[in-house]
Amino acid sequence: MSEKPTSRFPLSLASVVDKKKNGAAAGSASGGRAQATTQTAAKNAAQSSQRAAALKPVQQGLSQALRAQPAPLPVSRRPQVPAQPLLSAAPVPKTAVKNVMTVTQTNNSNHASPLASEAVRKAMVARVAKQGVADAKVLAALEAVPRHMFIEQGLASQAYVDASLPIGHHQTISQPYIVARMIEIMRQNRNGGRLERVLEIGTGCGYQAAVLSRVAGEVYSIERIKPLHELAKTNLRPLRIANIRLHYGDGMLGLPQVAPFDGIILAAAGLEVPRALLEQLAIGGRLVAPVGGSQQVLELIERVSQHDWRSTTMEQCHFVPLRPGTV
Repeated sequence: MSEKPTSRFPLSLASVVDKKKNGAAAGSASGGRAQATTQTAAKNAAQSSQRAAALKPVQQGLSQALRAQPAPLPVSRRPQVPAQPLLSAAPVPKTAVKNVMTVTQTNNSNHASPLASEAVRKAMVARVAKQGVADAKVLAALEAVPRHMFIEQGLASQAYVDASLPIGHHQTISQPYIVARMIEIMRQNRNGGRLERVLEIGTGCGYQAAVLSRVAGEVYSIERIKPLHELAKTNLRPLRIANIRLHYGDGMLGLPQVAPFDGIILAAAGLEVPRALLEQLAIGGRLVAPVGGSQQVLELIERVSQHDWRSTTMEQCHFVPLRPGTV
């Protein structure tokens, strides 16, 4: 077996030089890789110059665009922009917010609508005056009380029509004319219209009590139907009327514990006025009540002395019947 001679280190300089020369000669003889020459270097330089000339306009345009943009601020000098919501709006002045809140509160109030306009109430009062009510204080009270707040929302559009309207439990809110007329009659007393304490029989939804509160010092009102008693409290609460006292009980018995009264009004018709109510009327006071069955009249009863009353028929009317007890 033959062995291939191995090279030994260190090699001599001559052997290395001879190998390089022999390899170069072999490469040229065998058509190997071309060697760089002066001509090749010049050709490469010319191609590079052509590429640089072609790219120069593009580089100039890019430089101009970059110069046009503002230089970025250092991190420490960049303004801090707070995070914005997805939907943002310009800040609203406090006065505008207050106005919006006022409109919202008005619209959320009881049956809020264009009916709350004073012009609508004035038109109603003008119709009542045209029918014969002349007491300026009564007409002012009628104008001051928002009747639509005492009527179910479905009937609110009819609030200022001169008509009685249902309030539930087979009861009605009296028409504006009859409310004003009864109060006017009650005020035509020997005391020049002064009413320190009045009693209302049949609170209903609370509307007539609210009107009475504008012409009397104290108003006591009795309702025999519990849900209506609660309804009246609910309707009157937003108006914050301080001189009304609501009672749940039998109106035919009156309120002897706080009698006598300068005036008594009945919002329901009986065949006759209960004796208990006549006894609770102050001397010189007036009681106004509808009397009758299918045919009713408005009756004025004045107490002229301790044991004497005088009765006067005023005009025709129509009310729900007066009933005893509570429900």
